[in-house]
Amino acid sequence: MFANTPDPPYVAVIFTNRRTSADDAGYFAMAARMDKLSSRQPGYLGIESIRDDDGVGITVSYWASPAAALAWKQVAEHAEAQCIGRERWYSGYRVRIATVERAYGFDRGAPATPADPG
Repeated sequence: MFANTPDPPYVAVIFTNRRTSADDAGYFAMAARMDKLSSRQPGYLGIESIRDDDGVGITVSYWASPAAALAWKQVAEHAEAQCIGRERWYSGYRVRIATVERAYGFDRGAPATPADPG
């Protein structure tokens, strides 16, 4: 459920969007293709994604460096998917790039991780 990222710092690309009702099959096929393709890119660390019943989604991809995140944006097949997304699958979106400086969490039943250092 959660991306298994290394200790910070690393880069988070936060993609917040609202889906249209068009072409669900094409959207899910492209999403699976982009998931597979991104996972093979240098500097890729993981991804987390969720969507509500109103079509609002948030996908966060994690990258080892700003250069790795930028390189993913420029992959030709990803650029094509972005174009199709604007034309067909999204009524709107925002992309935010952030550097993760601290990270901690809790998973019931999993071994404990170090507590937030402050």
